[in-house]
Amino acid sequence: MRDRVVVVAAPGRVELVEQAAAPLRPGTFRVETLFSGVSAGTELSYVKGTNPYLNARWNADLGLFEPGEASTPYPVTRLGYMQVGRVVESATRAVAVGTVGAMTYGHRTGWLADPVAERFVALPDDLDPLLGVYVAHMGPICANGLLHAAADLHGADVRSLGDGVRGRRVAVVGAGVVALLTALLARRHGAASVVVLDPTPQRREVAEALGLETLDPDADDPAVVLKTRWAHTAGDRGADVVFQCRGQAWALQLALRLLRPQGTVIDLAFYQGGADAVRLGEEFHHNGLSLRCAQIGRVPRGLAPSWDRERLSAETIDVLRAYSDVLRKHLVSAVVPFDEAPTLLTDLAQRRRHELQVVLAA
Repeated sequence: MRDRVVVVAAPGRVELVEQAAAPLRPGTFRVETLFSGVSAGTELSYVKGTNPYLNARWNADLGLFEPGEASTPYPVTRLGYMQVGRVVESATRAVAVGTVGAMTYGHRTGWLADPVAERFVALPDDLDPLLGVYVAHMGPICANGLLHAAADLHGADVRSLGDGVRGRRVAVVGAGVVALLTALLARRHGAASVVVLDPTPQRREVAEALGLETLDPDADDPAVVLKTRWAHTAGDRGADVVFQCRGQAWALQLALRLLRPQGTVIDLAFYQGGADAVRLGEEFHHNGLSLRCAQIGRVPRGLAPSWDRERLSAETIDVLRAYSDVLRKHLVSAVVPFDEAPTLLTDLAQRRRHELQVVLAA
């Protein structure tokens, strides 16, 4: 038995490699991949050669990138974190044959898993397994953004994912997958208003098809529009919280301008090129703003025991169920055969092809 694996051999060079499948061992189970979602941010950074792990050593103890041997050199053999597979063999009573679940083992046609060392999130029968690509990792990224907004208000006393958005005015910068799922989570958890801002007409159309209000940041100044609309008290106008989901300097600068005084940007973006154009001497300084990075590697301080990855996955399943029809129709823009992965990834990286969410079907 052999598995096909997507490998980035060098910048701009993606290959499909065959590997012998590992034998079943006591306590393990084997899955065959049904779907594997492509993350256009993280994955393409390896194809382009812009990911910092490719050029520096990550010191986990110090939390610093340092000169030295790259932490993730080429070839990159584990790419992707949005897999759905069916269990075809099992040597553990913890996971039954036939179960369909979400995992994070990378783009490959099969995987031998250890349920003690790896997460396996069984998908409910009433959820389209194609949408299951969001359950293990991508959806929790978005839910963790809301959790950071809640912690910004309540510290460690967060009871609900809605504690940071319920009854509040929310802006979301960007209209990619992370932004749209975050916006839907905010709306589902009781935000008074949710507005999505993105310069790309096609992405705004998708957001509107999902029932979300949009603004074009290249039209009338959206900070003026929203601060005129969202009044609190005299001299206190703007968004209560902004979720920044696009990894470009202009997007972070816009997010800061949208906020009311002493408001907070929850930043979910990955700035591959840094953010040199962000102007911290203007709104950030004069309005006393806050910027919090909601990186999936950690939940807010003090919340890990009650808000683990399993709970964030459960929140993801809830929102996927609520919007399943429109998400399947509008968010997933293409389903591509697994064998076409090398061409697909290089075309996306070189911007010869544009997709909101593409899924590989094994």
